[in-house]
Amino acid sequence: MATQSMIAHCLQNRTVHRTVLPNGMVVLAVENPAADIVAARLYIRVGGRYEPIEQAGLSHLLSAVITKGTDRLSSQEIAERVESVGASMGADSAPDYCLMSLKTVSADFAEMLELLAELVRTPSFPDEQVELERKLALQGLRSMQEQPFSVANTQLREILYGDHPYAMSGLGTETTMAQLDRVALQQFHQTYFRPDNLVMSVVGRISPEEATDLVFRYFGDWQNPEQALPVLNLPPVPVQPQRAVREQDTQQAIVMMGYLAPAVEATDHIVLKLLNTYLGNGLSSRLFVELREKRGLAYDVSAFYPTRIDTSHFVTYIGTAPENAAIALEGLHHEVQRLQAVQLTPEELQAAKNKLLGQYALGKQTNAQIAQIFGWYETLNLGINYDQTFQEAVAAVTVEEIQQAVQQHLTQPYVSLVGPEVAMNLAANLVL
Repeated sequence: MATQSMIAHCLQNRTVHRTVLPNGMVVLAVENPAADIVAARLYIRVGGRYEPIEQAGLSHLLSAVITKGTDRLSSQEIAERVESVGASMGADSAPDYCLMSLKTVSADFAEMLELLAELVRTPSFPDEQVELERKLALQGLRSMQEQPFSVANTQLREILYGDHPYAMSGLGTETTMAQLDRVALQQFHQTYFRPDNLVMSVVGRISPEEATDLVFRYFGDWQNPEQALPVLNLPPVPVQPQRAVREQDTQQAIVMMGYLAPAVEATDHIVLKLLNTYLGNGLSSRLFVELREKRGLAYDVSAFYPTRIDTSHFVTYIGTAPENAAIALEGLHHEVQRLQAVQLTPEELQAAKNKLLGQYALGKQTNAQIAQIFGWYETLNLGINYDQTFQEAVAAVTVEEIQQAVQQHLTQPYVSLVGPEVAMNLAANLVL
């Protein structure tokens, strides 16, 4: 087998082997004999970011249907093959990628990998399955309209991103989802499901050589199309802070304050990941202590900062009694402003580092988790060394860097409000 191989990283005394097949497919392999399990993750560099705005939801629909039939096998036959050996197999989509997952005992890995290859290479997208999954997606979209958090999050993304695909829900809209069909799925699959756009990560009781040879056996003869991958021409993300208000007769108001934030490869990405942990992660976070414990304002309060290839967003939010919506918005804003003016103490920063790194370590315990994270790093163009780089960078963050990142990135809030009319009027008119 003609391949280019590189041993590039050690994880918990185990080596991550990275191999590029002749057709451009990347294979990552880690041997872990502790349990008789092999987990695999297949990343495809396509997701919501790659969808035309009029076809929003296409990645979700494809991932829902791709396991439901091939040129040879029906949905029922596929399910029987997987369940007959107690394996699990599935697919999912995200803004920056699609993902197929496999977990099985090591003796059945070759058989299940062959099935996974068939699903990826020759899906049939049966019309009846497309129709079923499209109806389920439409039900999901309608259900989201009844959930205040989902409504607030959706309208926040819309004002943050404008016409950029990141503005859209993974399910798209009722209009775009209703228009998707088998032809659209086939075209999307033919365009992006190709060897040079795939990353396969395999971890478990299997040698790296055997894992790589099996991937080559089932994917190595797959040739790339003559045409190159499409060049994305994404619209710029507008920088125009604004407010979005949705009146809804709910028992609690949702208040969100968001900021445009660095992409994953930016210098401040890890600094803001640490800040997100300090502000909104857990019962000891600043937002929880200050706004829930001390002031009694919150049913729920937190922060999140998604990892994105393009411009991301940093969000603080609170679920509160409608009559407290304006006070809660002022409270969120005050806590961010306080970070601009007052540095964290060394003890506060170290506690946040310990929490983030501890949670990161706990997220790499199983074969499936290890396969997931290394495949993810490769797909985001960070490389498998990022596992070590991330931990070293977190440990090196200073209180000055935290304050500088807040002053640079968390200065112009976008505000999303959902709740009863009176509460919304008060909060919407609050001057920040």
